Amino acid sequence: MRLCLMIEGQEDVTWPQWIALAEACERVGLEGLFRSDHYVSVDEGATRGSLDAWTTLAGLAARTERIRLGTMVSPTTFRHPSVLGRAATTVDHISGGRAELGLGAGWYEREHRAFGFPFGSLGERMEVFEEQAEIIVGQWTTESFSYSGRHYQLEDCDALPRPAQRPHPPVIIGGSGKRRTVEVAARLGQEYNVVGPTVAECRDLRGRMDEACARHGRDPQTLVLSAMCTVCVGEDTAQAEARAQRLVDLGFEQGDGASVLAENRDTWVCGTIDEAVARLRELADAGVERMMLQHLLHDDLDAVELFGRELVPAVT
Repeated sequence: MRLCLMIEGQEDVTWPQWIALAEACERVGLEGLFRSDHYVSVDEGATRGSLDAWTTLAGLAARTERIRLGTMVSPTTFRHPSVLGRAATTVDHISGGRAELGLGAGWYEREHRAFGFPFGSLGERMEVFEEQAEIIVGQWTTESFSYSGRHYQLEDCDALPRPAQRPHPPVIIGGSGKRRTVEVAARLGQEYNVVGPTVAECRDLRGRMDEACARHGRDPQTLVLSAMCTVCVGEDTAQAEARAQRLVDLGFEQGDGASVLAENRDTWVCGTIDEAVARLRELADAGVERMMLQHLLHDDLDAVELFGRELVPAVT
């Protein structure tokens, strides 16, 4: 299993903090640094804000040499597909071929209303999502690309320059395992990402991904299953509980540190190093090839060091 760090950028992550996180990922051997794409905190009533996702990634691309960089995931409701595809292409060039594009349909209605982004029905958002995936991949791979859909029309678009990666940066489809997003991943994606799954859910999803690939005449091994799980790990139980207590103090969880860990063991990567490694290995056995470690305590660089020192060599 490959391990990446995932940061919720809408929780007041500053530019110096982004630099420190990226440098830590490079130093400790994590494969990549991914970030959410939101404009406001998803914690109702919170006043925390966010730097723009793709502009941040462009800056980090110029400051790093090794790690993969991408969104987890970009709502297709936020940008025109030509703009989103060009942003990812730009980061790919700046980074020398290390960009990845995570795509999702968008879900947080309050955020859309606040910033004036269209928020249609779920069916409409799924149509937009599918069309954007088709357009972005089409622009990356086809000369003089034209497209006529319900939401977008393009005429003889030659989107130059092409991305640095060939045939294009990996496209990560984010979803909850429902058939429609799995089908899009089987047609157009290189990876399917699910949030906070149990081991049983991963095993079931891997099977459905394989079936979708078969329907599209594709080798299932070319479609990666990844998971995004909150991480809260300590060198011992006391340290893990202390980090969980910080999540409570910041308003991310309720209760106390010990109860938070106990209640989330089936969906988080948490507890002691041994417990976290066991959980990662169970997920790997269920078909998960890459883990996005959702690190909510973004100012805790000691935890990032711990991930690299203890978790990476244990599971890669």
